[in-house]
Amino acid sequence: QVQLVESGGGWVQTGASLKLSCAASGLTFNTHGMGWFRQAPGKEREFVAAINWNGGRVSYAYSVEGRFTISRDNVKNTAYLQMNSLNFEDTGVYFCAAKMGRDFIDNQHAPSYDYWGQGTQVTVSS
Repeated sequence: QVQLVESGGGWVQTGASLKLSCAASGLTFNTHGMGWFRQAPGKEREFVAAINWNGGRVSYAYSVEGRFTISRDNVKNTAYLQMNSLNFEDTGVYFCAAKMGRDFIDNQHAPSYDYWGQGTQVTVSS
């Protein structure tokens, strides 16, 4: 059974940093691309960042580029999202997702992902 478990969320003030983790089990981690998405109250789920199977390719939403960094550790079967300079618009539930295959296409498209975690709440206040 595939499980993706997010952790690291919390309540922070504007300008602070958080690092999210996504621990994967039940799948061959290094054959999956990983993505982070987020959903704010009353809004649709949106793409945040993606990384290919070996970390050699990454992509970011325009709104987080330069502030967030996605990475992965294929030994620990874990993906990460380092978030710096957080602002109120970054508030939401953050989900990690796994996408079978070593390609890097449709990585910003939520339906392309095969497995999802339950999410971790990030709240940024001023």
